[in-house]
Amino acid sequence: MKIKKIFKQIRNNYVIEQVKKINIPDFEADKTIRYHIVFSGRVQHVGFRLEIEQLALRMKLTGWIRNLENGNVEMEIQGMKNKIGFLLDFMNSLKRIKINKMDKDIKALLNQEQEFRIL
Repeated sequence: MKIKKIFKQIRNNYVIEQVKKINIPDFEADKTIRYHIVFSGRVQHVGFRLEIEQLALRMKLTGWIRNLENGNVEMEIQGMKNKIGFLLDFMNSLKRIKINKMDKDIKALLNQEQEFRIL
């Protein structure tokens, strides 16, 4: 196995274990919303997509996330507005990730979507 793959697997295992330890509060019912968000900053090669995916799955949010060629990360996420706010605040609190800018637009809801995934 190449050293790069070994380090990626170690990082991924770390991220997954950290997400399992997050104390997710009980959320009151809130408006369901869908956002399209583009993140810029130190958001690639740091476990950003995996962390969001794992946290979104735990919180029963739906959508997708992917890397862009320019170094940004693009995401669509759907669920209760307060849950999405919690996820975004949490991601902003991480030291290994540096979100410099977050462009956020409201999108139409997708009722057939079942899960959150990395594209």
